[in-house]
Amino acid sequence: MDFIKSKNLVYEYTVFNEEKGENEPLRALDGINLSIPEGQFIAILGHNGSGKSTFAKHINALITPTEGVMYVRGMNTSEDKNIWDIRQSAGMVFQNPDNQLIATIVEEDVAFGPENLGIEPREIRSRVDFALKTVSMEEFRRSAPNLLSGGQKQRIAIAGILAMKPKCIVLDEPTAMLDPSGRKEVIDTVMRLNREEGITIVLITHYMEEAALADRVVVMEKGRIVIDDIPKKVFSQVERMKALHLDVPQATELMYRLNKKGFNLDTNTLTIDEAVNELLNHGFKKDMNDIDLPHNDEILPKRENIIEVRRLTHIYGKQSAFEKTALFDVNFEIGKGEFIGLIGHTGSGKSTLIQHLNGLVKPDSGQILINGVDINAVKGSLKTLRQKVGLVFQYPEYQLFESTIFKDVAFGPTNLGLSGDELNKRVRDSLALVGMGEEYYEKSPFELSGGQKRRVAIAGVLAMNPEVLILDEPAAGLDPYAREEILASISNMHQQLGITVILVSHSMEDISKLADRILVMNKGSVEMFDTVKAVFRQSKRLSEIGLAAPQISIIMDKLCDKGIMLPRDIYTVEEAADILSMVLR
Repeated sequence: MDFIKSKNLVYEYTVFNEEKGENEPLRALDGINLSIPEGQFIAILGHNGSGKSTFAKHINALITPTEGVMYVRGMNTSEDKNIWDIRQSAGMVFQNPDNQLIATIVEEDVAFGPENLGIEPREIRSRVDFALKTVSMEEFRRSAPNLLSGGQKQRIAIAGILAMKPKCIVLDEPTAMLDPSGRKEVIDTVMRLNREEGITIVLITHYMEEAALADRVVVMEKGRIVIDDIPKKVFSQVERMKALHLDVPQATELMYRLNKKGFNLDTNTLTIDEAVNELLNHGFKKDMNDIDLPHNDEILPKRENIIEVRRLTHIYGKQSAFEKTALFDVNFEIGKGEFIGLIGHTGSGKSTLIQHLNGLVKPDSGQILINGVDINAVKGSLKTLRQKVGLVFQYPEYQLFESTIFKDVAFGPTNLGLSGDELNKRVRDSLALVGMGEEYYEKSPFELSGGQKRRVAIAGVLAMNPEVLILDEPAAGLDPYAREEILASISNMHQQLGITVILVSHSMEDISKLADRILVMNKGSVEMFDTVKAVFRQSKRLSEIGLAAPQISIIMDKLCDKGIMLPRDIYTVEEAADILSMVLR
């Protein structure tokens, strides 16, 4: 039986065309025909703006078709009489769990939905117990949701939906803001609900490794379905996926790159273990000891320090029931012009640390020196500090507010007293550095794609002419193409300006491509601070603290454990393909 069925589904909305001075329709969905059987786990992929989230909102009847029809368990979502039953049948979990949690303790939050359905108290208690047990969060029932990690919050959001006993759960990028451990928690929970409880799952994601776990993958572009097949058949189309501004699992791309070098490997390979087995089955040269494999030791130039952190400690909720040590005895130094990757599990202290560097939060003890000056000791130094240390928050598009892009970028330097030619040059140069030409100057920021909005927000901070730029998850929630676009802008900006960059990210792959060194936070303290290769060489330790090396590093590690003599400090697909092409038969 089809749980979800759409027929010629069209959805239009209107936008104001400034040139014409009138509203005009835009088609977000254009003739979607899709059937999802009960109990299936389906992943929906597509670049930002492809129509994924718009389709998902039709399943829950948050919006209804302009043309065509959407059925959920045989009920037409356009008929008002069905709305109540549809929303009990199909629950929705959004990207940011903080937007869904409303109560002061976990069990009250999970009970909120059943209470609003008019369920009697004894049944509500039973449902709350069931939901918390299902997501393995029973021990946190009396905890405050705001004190949980990102992965735990998302599991509570799922529990709140489960307590309403839906037959289907729609998850719209539920892991976009989570560290690798949190992502695994959520996806393991989703898979268990599907396999053990028979719940239909619709997962929207930009993580190809998550989509590879589904029964079926649907790819959308411009409001249409362009691919619909099992994961192996979808991801084996590497060139087509990249043309659609998407990606494939690193294991698949490795096979693809090796085949381009003349090998004959299975591009249906999706997982780490499948890749390792495929390479072992293909075989390695017996005389590989004679092959001169490259040495990967890194020697970084000695630089003058721009940031020094000494014995930094910060405690939230001091002397209250919610007291929590966010940072404890943190010490490190960063040189001028370095590109630092900052990683750590959710709740490790990353965000608290970067807010100290910008003076937004003051330490309980310890020092922060910028160019040798203690930022908390010199009176009136914060204004100067914030010109030197620019901070771009997570989801920086929420910082955009002016009527045009040019005005938005000009806002900061205007408040510094710049005007005329000097102001115009600063704005133009900043926008050029992030790849935004003159054709964008008079556009509204709200007309842009997600990736373009982020680049404008970064330009706004760059226009302040900082010596240090801190970026908190600048690629979170973006499709692979937009992510590559914004990371390329950041890299280009760093190379041209030579400023110090600190990039906070949960993507080990992104960090591996850009950083000189990686600062690893764990439970409020510095766990490691070393070169990229030295950090990712410790993949087992990273896994223990809720992180992960790039998928490629783990593949190379497992081959080494099988007795194949390879470098362990490889973390990009390109490097792995080059080295493996030298030693495969």
